[in-house]
Amino acid sequence: MMKTPVNRFKKALAEKKPQIGLWMGMASSYSAEMCAMAGFDWLLVDGEHAPNDLRSIQQQLQTIAGYPANHAIARVPVGDTALIKQYLDLGAETLLIPMIDTPEQAAQCVRAMRYPQNDGLGGIRGMGGARASRWGMFPNYGKEANAQVCLLVQAESREALKNLEAIASTPGVDGVFIGPADLSASLGHVGDPNHPEVQAAIEEAIARILKAGKAPGILTSDEAQAKHYLALGALFVAVGLDTQILVRQTAALVKKFKPQAGMSLAAASASGQVY
Repeated sequence: MMKTPVNRFKKALAEKKPQIGLWMGMASSYSAEMCAMAGFDWLLVDGEHAPNDLRSIQQQLQTIAGYPANHAIARVPVGDTALIKQYLDLGAETLLIPMIDTPEQAAQCVRAMRYPQNDGLGGIRGMGGARASRWGMFPNYGKEANAQVCLLVQAESREALKNLEAIASTPGVDGVFIGPADLSASLGHVGDPNHPEVQAAIEEAIARILKAGKAPGILTSDEAQAKHYLALGALFVAVGLDTQILVRQTAALVKKFKPQAGMSLAAASASGQVY
């Protein structure tokens, strides 16, 4: 009898082992395979700001599964109970839910992630499993899945910062991801996540999440900044975006042969920096 696999990413967060990831927005299993070969700890398949649907999410999950060193995380476009169920049924073990501003919203996501059990979390996930249970090859999936699913919620507004301790302390929330772009906009600094006020809020948020006993996460393609966040205690850090890597590298290549052509390197460096 096959036992439901242990969620290695969730286990690593609980053990406070930093996990380095890559953001994937190209909505392609072809590019996902290239990213999976690199050796990141986790790869984020973006269903919010990338042109993904359930089928393309499934294809990328299947591709990443061929490279066991990586853990696939899927970001749903919104914390909708039905969508969460569908993403889990596709086989995603870890979900990132955007725009969580209150502990009530976080608690609803916890319920949506879990099957009904006597664990005090009020699970409402519809019984099914599909690919998640490998179509019944994990016969106890319905009883074991709740312990393996991993919920990451995004704090990316003034309201979320106000409620950060309550959100992070919500039973069933495993980590809180700070969204630099939306947070900077909410704080009045649209397009400037590096503004001192935004950076101060991020640093404080990392400390507050850690104090609540949960894992902080963030995205930045700036190497020094990523190392700074890791030094502060961030436990899941995305250090690049597939789209930005392609834009930067193609712009840099064409400049070697056509100095006056195409996107400026400054624009390429700034393009798609954070979510």
